[in-house]
Amino acid sequence: MSQKKSYLSIVWIALITIAAGTLLIILSNASPLEAYQMFFKGIFGNMSNFCEIFVKATPLILTGLGCAVAFKTGFFNIGAEGQFYMGAVAAASVALGLTSVPGPARIILSMLAGFLCGGLWALIAAVFKAKFGISEIIVTIMLNYISINFMGIAVRTFLMDPAGSVPQSARIEASAAFKLLMPPTRLNMGFLIAIAAVVIVWILMEKTTVGYELKVVGSNRRAAKCSGISVMKNTIISAFLSGGLAGLAGVVEVLGIQKKLLEGISSDCGYTAVLVALLASNHPVGVFFSAVGFAAMQVGANSMQRQMGVPSAIVNILVGLVVLLVLGKKMFQLKKKK
Repeated sequence: MSQKKSYLSIVWIALITIAAGTLLIILSNASPLEAYQMFFKGIFGNMSNFCEIFVKATPLILTGLGCAVAFKTGFFNIGAEGQFYMGAVAAASVALGLTSVPGPARIILSMLAGFLCGGLWALIAAVFKAKFGISEIIVTIMLNYISINFMGIAVRTFLMDPAGSVPQSARIEASAAFKLLMPPTRLNMGFLIAIAAVVIVWILMEKTTVGYELKVVGSNRRAAKCSGISVMKNTIISAFLSGGLAGLAGVVEVLGIQKKLLEGISSDCGYTAVLVALLASNHPVGVFFSAVGFAAMQVGANSMQRQMGVPSAIVNILVGLVVLLVLGKKMFQLKKKK
């Protein structure tokens, strides 16, 4: 019975979302039928567009996993955007600086550097929370501004292309960048890394003692302390893993898509990751499907905008609506239990 109600609630959320989308399209002076045709044509019309879904989903999967791990432990990491940028800066620094190192080794070093820098950046907020009780939400948001502006300084100074005049780094050579999986599309090895990350995080959270302790700390800190589980240690582990995954997303964007470091490289995926994790109920597999679904909506909406002038911002409105409906449903269930 409860499973049937769950399916019904999903159907209702889908119907409400479709109705809201139809209304927004009408308000944009467009035909809903034609708009939806352009939407699905944009997704399935050709292989390039279809592969673009997974290109856009890759950083969302990694940052969404980072947020999910943190949220499961009760560490509300809103700093995936900043951790993304720190990972991107670290990857570009290694890829462009260690030119004497062979390409494959440079890729591995770039990934390690990006993961490490993203993780350490998140640890700042974890230490502030564990030692001084300062809200990690405030600290991670403030750290976002610092990292974004630090990257802006980097592409204007020590990482700026000496042969150019715009704020961006030199292009990373092909041997030190991710290989394409399906040329001429932009789908690259980063997508396989994201899939591997989903599997690893699922195993960590569901099949290991570390994952069990992280979830216990997230569900009840007092009970965790009484059971001899260190809240501080697990908060730090959670923050480092969360920031590391977001930093890895920055690495994938630099080495797999842009092949250089430039401003606005994240396209705000660090903030979108919070919605991705919430929609997935912080489950690693759910994060994968939530990220792919969001990316598909972006690709379809961009097609509508190009063909009919329907604003692609409609997607962001609908995603926000879905999040509110999902959270409202959960709050109603909790209230009913009480």
